[in-house]
Amino acid sequence: MAIIKKFRIKSFKKKPIIKLDKLSLSFGKMKVLDNVSFVLNEGQILGLLGPNGVGKSTIFNLITGVIKPDYGSIIIDSKIVNDYPVYLRTTKFKIGYVPQYGGYFHDLTLLENLNAIGEILVPNKKTRDEKINSLIAKFELDAVRDIKASYLSGGQRKKLTVSLALLGDPKVLLLDEPFAALDVMTIKMLQQIIVNLQSQDNISVILCDHQARDLLTCVDMAIVLSNCKLVAIGSPSELINNNDAKSAYFGESFKLY
Repeated sequence: MAIIKKFRIKSFKKKPIIKLDKLSLSFGKMKVLDNVSFVLNEGQILGLLGPNGVGKSTIFNLITGVIKPDYGSIIIDSKIVNDYPVYLRTTKFKIGYVPQYGGYFHDLTLLENLNAIGEILVPNKKTRDEKINSLIAKFELDAVRDIKASYLSGGQRKKLTVSLALLGDPKVLLLDEPFAALDVMTIKMLQQIIVNLQSQDNISVILCDHQARDLLTCVDMAIVLSNCKLVAIGSPSELINNNDAKSAYFGESFKLY
């Protein structure tokens, strides 16, 4: 596979846009996160890796405000937002979210989907139409703009959900398992889209996925979570040589290329 990520942004060169500070969360007696801290820097692509049930999607729910931590702080643009509702995370702090499943109206066409969300996020019709047409062109969706979402291919649906998330001009985009159930060529296309969002639109990205090699191909930094804790953080090359990351997730035989 060709190298998608031609450069990597080092954390010390950028200012923090999201900081999770000593987050802990339990569901009943089950501990999910235990004293987890990390930073997403402006313009950075950060990956989350770890076994099933380790709390990767839960971290997205904490950032978006769907759930609250038991302890610790969620800091966005230097403000503690633990008590901010979901809609303020979206509008005030410009957080966009692309779920693993769904995220669109099955019985509406691609264009109708974009208009339905656009009417909420972009009140001015002229501006809304321009933004929608720009996204359709950007993601090469013109040929399927009048096709119902339920009939789109997996890659087209993923492009639609990313487009829906971009309607609000997010500063941060959260991608929950974007490569799941996609073919090799579609994954490569999506990797390039993610990198372009960083390089062309200056959007900061957090993504999680079980396809570790595909994730590491397009991130600047990544985190490995295991047993409710953050066990390793670093660039892709640093992580795959980290003994704690090998023990918790990669194993000894994992190679990036």
